[in-house]
Amino acid sequence: MEPELEEVSHKFAWLNFACARGEFASCAALLLELKVLLTKFTSLPPSFEKTPNAVQELKIARAIYEQAVILSIKVKDQDAFKRNFCQLKSFYMDARGMIVPSPDEYPIVGLNLLSLLAENRIAEFHVELELLSPEALGHSCIRYVLDLERSFMEGTYNRLSNACQAVPHEAYVFFMDHLAATIRDEIADCSVHAYDYLSVPDARKMLIFTSDQELLEYISKAQPEWDIKNRSVLCRMAKPKSRMHIHALQQIKRIVSYAQELVRIV
Repeated sequence: MEPELEEVSHKFAWLNFACARGEFASCAALLLELKVLLTKFTSLPPSFEKTPNAVQELKIARAIYEQAVILSIKVKDQDAFKRNFCQLKSFYMDARGMIVPSPDEYPIVGLNLLSLLAENRIAEFHVELELLSPEALGHSCIRYVLDLERSFMEGTYNRLSNACQAVPHEAYVFFMDHLAATIRDEIADCSVHAYDYLSVPDARKMLIFTSDQELLEYISKAQPEWDIKNRSVLCRMAKPKSRMHIHALQQIKRIVSYAQELVRIV
């Protein structure tokens, strides 16, 4: 084994050990060192030079970036997740055929889809979806996210709430929490148009909270125009003529968004 590859393998073993122990500061330092060392491998993207150790170098580099993606979730760093997945994606897309597929590929790809859904970036979600093979679309982790997106688009938020309790991978919990916040904002936006007021128990149930205190904190931070009097939530906003009108407006916005993305792709 070449000295550089041996050093990377050694540090990667320490990275896995530190991650298993939850020593995230050490993990971050080791990842930085590993990424610097990987720049010496000309077999990696974008060059893909056919060096004697190309296969080993591609495999270990992919594993390092997979660990980096998972670590970014553990430390709740969305920006790091985006950067690391962007680098990892090249190994999944461009190195296909050079090395055997990773068993973590589809769970991590599903994780990226979930992050886009949690941020309500639906157009980008569908662009990424178009890049996936039928095999990928059939994987349980990706099917899970597709079901979430379908429920999100249909407005069947109760199914989304239930799905939060059945994540296919522990790393998905982080983005499910963000998705729950996005869903909450969608429900709140619809509620102010559909209701003049809601009882506190009804509002708590509708916004998927487990206590009145959580509801009060949400209203104070995210819905300052709302008010609470006599155990009722008062929504201060001019109401359109009907709920059907609101539903139609939402559908129009989504259709326009899809159309714009299709034009950009073409």
